[in-house]
Amino acid sequence: MTLRITREEGSGSGALLRAEGRLVASWAVLLEGECVGLLQARNAVSLDLAGVDFVDSAGVDALKRLSRRGIVIRCRCGPVASVLEAEGVRVTPDVDDPNDRRP
Repeated sequence: MTLRITREEGSGSGALLRAEGRLVASWAVLLEGECVGLLQARNAVSLDLAGVDFVDSAGVDALKRLSRRGIVIRCRCGPVASVLEAEGVRVTPDVDDPNDRRP
């Protein structure tokens, strides 16, 4: 069970982190630390979860905290987005997802 995290520099002062794999326990702690550290160095951080296929309760909790800090959580429509939204995590639809029909 691994989580791959890659960073891309966005335009302006923002940055983008992409996560792929399973967001569980210790990986959630690592991802949260990366996001918070990047947020302290940048004005804006966006977290792309399009490649994440599973999130456990520790991952959901970490994403809730990140969302409250102003980090944009992007996710394709599907099981992961459904779980996050049901748990109160603000999810921004992935604009590249042709199956996402949310308004």
